[in-house]
Amino acid sequence: MKTGKIYQSLSGFYDVNSDGQIYRTRARGNFRKRLIKPLVGDEVEFDVTNGTEGYILKIMPRKNSLVRPPIANTGQAIVVVSVIEPDFSEILLDKELVALEKEHITPIIYFSKLDLVSEKQVDYFSQIARDYENKVGYQVIYSPDQAKNFQVLRDLLKNKQSVIMGQTGAGKSTLLNHLDPSLNLETGEVSKSLSRGKHTTRKVSFLTINNGIIADTPGFSSFEAADIKLAELKNYFPEFVRVANECKFRECSHINEPGCAVKKGVENGTILTSRYDDYLKQYALIKSQKIVYKRKRGNKND
Repeated sequence: MKTGKIYQSLSGFYDVNSDGQIYRTRARGNFRKRLIKPLVGDEVEFDVTNGTEGYILKIMPRKNSLVRPPIANTGQAIVVVSVIEPDFSEILLDKELVALEKEHITPIIYFSKLDLVSEKQVDYFSQIARDYENKVGYQVIYSPDQAKNFQVLRDLLKNKQSVIMGQTGAGKSTLLNHLDPSLNLETGEVSKSLSRGKHTTRKVSFLTINNGIIADTPGFSSFEAADIKLAELKNYFPEFVRVANECKFRECSHINEPGCAVKKGVENGTILTSRYDDYLKQYALIKSQKIVYKRKRGNKND
């Protein structure tokens, strides 16, 4: 029996890296029965059955995991945000950030395609970037100096496990090619009519950049964070958490309660109105979701 890390997932096969050797494996049937799906980033135990082929026997406990993109045990995420083609979406960005906060994954926001917009638009998006940096507290990379941006990212990737995520067509593969031209990843154009890109990445796999590994993942056109409880959503907005102890009520939801420090922050401009509005939208969405009760097996009335 060997141990290793899943480096690639494609069509039911999992490529496991064990001491620098890649083994192509499949998951045992009991994983399916237990509704467990191996993810890229998983540490696993596996048996070799034929040279470099085998079966995954056990998945070690995960530090964290994401549904979209499907990845496990990742410390940081490069969130690629397109300013145009596809158009910038604050609600989409905030949903991604909530999903990362839930799993204790450090987000690094990268604004792409600034070279495709006017100087006035660059100023507009630079202000948004500064707001996420100064008022929310995230690291944001948005300098017009692309060479500087790429070096900052390379340094951040060194000796770490990361994931790159974002909308289809946002420029994830293009960015990775800039970070390491030898990768030569396929890139795609964006449909002008739909403001949507082509899926050029169809698998989840690790690439090596600056002695770190980063998971290249398929893009998406919509995004919903999974399994978030209504009362916990506020905990995934770090700027809310910083002032929550100043609220009049300990369990303040920051919506209808009097003496709310978060609403006061929105009024005085220390908390972004757009972020608060996105919080309200996500709160309403979670609240509207119907609870699905599973029927017990063997009920004679079924």
